[in-house]
Amino acid sequence: MFLVVPDPAHGLVAAPQSSDDLTPATEQSLAAQGFAWNNEIEAYTRQADHDPAAVDGTAGLLRELGHFVFSAYRPLPRR
Repeated sequence: MFLVVPDPAHGLVAAPQSSDDLTPATEQSLAAQGFAWNNEIEAYTRQADHDPAAVDGTAGLLRELGHFVFSAYRPLPRR
């Protein structure tokens, strides 16, 4: 299971529930999408804008790989 959410400090976050979710295909697919593992938060992160399409695209990719995914989007305040 994964949680996919935008985060102001880390960009787009794809967080696995456990290490069992980190299959080779999943790790390769996330890396191909520009994600990198962040040990500090134990999740994949990618600097990105925080639009719904980025969240939905990542959630869709993970679902295609057979994962259950929770995703959320909350607009950031405009500056």
